[in-house]
Amino acid sequence: MPTAVIELERVTKRYAGHVAVRALDLSVPPGSIYGLLGPNGAGKTSSIRVIMNIAIPDEGRVRLFGVEGGGRSVSHRVGYLPEERGLYRKMRIMDLLVFLAQTKGVARATARARAVEWLDRLGLGQWRQRKVDDLSKGMQQKVQFISTVLHGPELVILDEPFSGLDPVNTEVVKDTVMELVRGGATVLFSTHIMEQAEKLCDAVCIIARGEKVVDGPLSEIKRAHGGRNLVLAVEDGSAAVDRLLADQRLVARATRSGQFAEIELTPMADPQEVLRRMVESGVRITRFEITEPSLHKIFLDRVGPEAAVAPATGGSGGNA
Repeated sequence: MPTAVIELERVTKRYAGHVAVRALDLSVPPGSIYGLLGPNGAGKTSSIRVIMNIAIPDEGRVRLFGVEGGGRSVSHRVGYLPEERGLYRKMRIMDLLVFLAQTKGVARATARARAVEWLDRLGLGQWRQRKVDDLSKGMQQKVQFISTVLHGPELVILDEPFSGLDPVNTEVVKDTVMELVRGGATVLFSTHIMEQAEKLCDAVCIIARGEKVVDGPLSEIKRAHGGRNLVLAVEDGSAAVDRLLADQRLVARATRSGQFAEIELTPMADPQEVLRRMVESGVRITRFEITEPSLHKIFLDRVGPEAAVAPATGGSGGNA
């Protein structure tokens, strides 16, 4: 069995009496994309800072690549994109990337060649001699991503990596992350946007109020969440949908957004009965699908509606 790339055992971190992370166990296998998920303020960034040896845990143990505490002995094997971005704004892009790669032990000539390749790959080749200040927020984000992976790390830690990116560049970075994993890297990916995690992650850990509530392969989590689930979308007939969702003989739980509903049926409910009810009500149905529960729904069920975040869009926020 390969050694886990990241191992946390009963890690607790406090700040001025506030418990940011409580007794967290975590094991990230090699070659995976592992999602560290939760609402803003759940403890995601505090957990990452402990993993990166930026913060020292008050209790528990941390190992990176089997090395107790991680630290400098493995830092060259890790690429870290923090939530709070930081670039030397007056430096030229090429000089900045070469400098940061050299701090990770990459020879200058090698760093320049890799920087040219990455800048061209992410559509920034013509900007290589411009200063960071000349770039838009999204372009700066791509430069910071390049700086994270330029030295060829085995472990890539991304804290809210899509903040500031438009949908096109979000897809570019997602595709790049998948290529890194196919090349042998391991990715720890932190976000509060469930749709992003569902598309990318092999396994996830959901934390809330500093504690783990769900952990494991995404496919197993969906199976364990159980229930038969329907996705229902209609063009009109909101009142009919409301009546359906209120019927406790058919509906165990539901998430409603406008004319769209994700429904978990009760054990004895027949999906065809739901369809019949909608048809008899004269509702125009645009989608009726028996499906697995979405990660967004699992998140709401386990964390609670007070932690609800948009399933597809949103920016970064504080993650104490």
